[in-house]
Amino acid sequence: MTKNELAEKIAQRADLGVGQARDVVEAVIDAVSDELAAGGEVSLAGFGKFSVSNRSARQGRNPATGETINIAASRAAKFSAASALKKRLNP
Repeated sequence: MTKNELAEKIAQRADLGVGQARDVVEAVIDAVSDELAAGGEVSLAGFGKFSVSNRSARQGRNPATGETINIAASRAAKFSAASALKKRLNP
């Protein structure tokens, strides 16, 4: 499902125009992204939790040459599904 398809579904369910629903989708994505960038987390009851995972620096290998390379530390977005969502996926 794309962002536009999601906006269309929201528009149908919430009795909104597609343009308004698209704005809502953008606003939610921006709010979640801003909170994660600030190091916080976003919990949506019954759906799951978005958080930030810190990856430490490490050494890896170039699969083509076998050469050892240094991989820099980084931060990544992480999603943990709520038990209600897990139950819905696995009836």
